[in-house]
Amino acid sequence: MNKLLRISIPLLLIPGLVLAAGCAAPETAVAPSAPAPPPMPEEAYSKTEQYRGGEGQAYDADIERKIVKTGYLTLEVDDVPEAMNGVAVVARELGGYVVSSNKHGDEGETFGRVTFRVPAERFDEAFARLRQLAVDVPYESTDSRDVTEEYTDLEAQLRNLQATEAQYLALLSKAETVEDILAVQRELSNVRGEIERIKGRMQYLERTSDMSLIEVNLQET
Repeated sequence: MNKLLRISIPLLLIPGLVLAAGCAAPETAVAPSAPAPPPMPEEAYSKTEQYRGGEGQAYDADIERKIVKTGYLTLEVDDVPEAMNGVAVVARELGGYVVSSNKHGDEGETFGRVTFRVPAERFDEAFARLRQLAVDVPYESTDSRDVTEEYTDLEAQLRNLQATEAQYLALLSKAETVEDILAVQRELSNVRGEIERIKGRMQYLERTSDMSLIEVNLQET
């Protein structure tokens, strides 16, 4: 009986402690639905605050910023199908790939659209190459979105959730009744689901900041 109490009491306390810690956690774009992780380690908290506050300059020197770049171009060309092939060649030669490509219209008026990704460091080079394909460039624009803060917050959430996962695994190894085992496994499953969701978002931010997106609309002169 005493052994059962020793296992059951921690199981009742930990979700409450985890929930209390979640009330003090910063808001982010990805908010976990599982019990919130315990307070982040002092070192991780310090780095996050440095990014947001007074020591931002020192922190910026230590982190690789993640910038998501997107570009839009409208090109007037002599031949739309030929120009579409030219856009695909530019993407390939710069180490990128075509995401989508489509052509519509009739013989009198043909339009095309090619969307592709290139390494972020070759974004400006891609724009210069694309302009060379056109008779005229009636429209172009670029957009840059800094996702460094979101990525940094996700890293902190991930560390905390992994620490919570370790706590539940330790409890699971000590649980003896079916009820206790199922309770821990349920919480563990929720935490692991959040870990996978955050990892997925981080991977998306990594991909989109590493490979910039360019959309090219083509129309005949």
